[in-house]
Amino acid sequence: MTTAFFFHDDFLKHDMGPEHPESPDRLNAIVSYLADTELEQKLDWVRPDEITHDQLLLVHPERYLQQLDMMQPTRGRVFTDPDTAMTPYTLRAARLAAGANIQAVDMVMCGQATNAFIAARPPGHHAERGKSMGFCFYNNVALAAKHALTFHGLERVAIIDFDVHQGNGTVDIVQGDERILMCSSFQHPFYPHSHVYRLPENIINTPILAGTSATDYRKKVETEWLHRLQDFKPQLVLVSAGFDAHKADPLAELQLEAEDYRWLTDLITGVAGDSADNRVVSTLEGGYHLKALAEGVTAHLEGLCAID
Repeated sequence: MTTAFFFHDDFLKHDMGPEHPESPDRLNAIVSYLADTELEQKLDWVRPDEITHDQLLLVHPERYLQQLDMMQPTRGRVFTDPDTAMTPYTLRAARLAAGANIQAVDMVMCGQATNAFIAARPPGHHAERGKSMGFCFYNNVALAAKHALTFHGLERVAIIDFDVHQGNGTVDIVQGDERILMCSSFQHPFYPHSHVYRLPENIINTPILAGTSATDYRKKVETEWLHRLQDFKPQLVLVSAGFDAHKADPLAELQLEAEDYRWLTDLITGVAGDSADNRVVSTLEGGYHLKALAEGVTAHLEGLCAID
């Protein structure tokens, strides 16, 4: 079996400006780095289709979708919050990113791929039910989870989010849904400064202090996640894969390196191997130091490709 790698040229057309950290250069760096490795040939490259309107309604209300459609400019940029800009190409890219997550779930559930990684932008985990923020418009991983539960009839789906910023949007959408267990590590206190305490039992928050060593990070994550995930026995593992906890990242203050992302991947695939028939779908979130991002994604892919 294979690791499906989702990519589309139209992801590169979404451009929030020359100084914006969430830029097309992020995907260019990943693809260029992979081209110099043997890993590129091991991947099953997939060109995704857009998500449908009805599929978006699994998570986002009609009024919010209409609002985004009305805000999209015909030229230039329009800001939906101080950090998040729309261009004429944004919603096309966002629908492709969300569609890739749906398609990846379908592929691993039908046995067409062992697991999948979606190299997409814009990211999604800050998008709440009815609010775009933090560079995000549609919540890709939440849409994937709801699709797996409704279309494929699964009973238990895990979401693992190791972005340095908490996936507040995912929490907003899945909190209280006992069919979903979400494990999230993030620097704290840090953006978005929400959804940290007093949450339902299906949300496991693991706040990490700035400057925490990679060794201590690993211990904390393993202690707080592993037994809960094993007891939950997910039938599918979804990943919000942010690589901005790397020590070189300009937007954060944690100390991870590429080998720590490989360790996280091995933990994730171990859980998936126990109860989910190795089914993992991982989607790109943050990561803003281009070399560190490319190295982290490659380490993550090496772990996914290591599964037979």
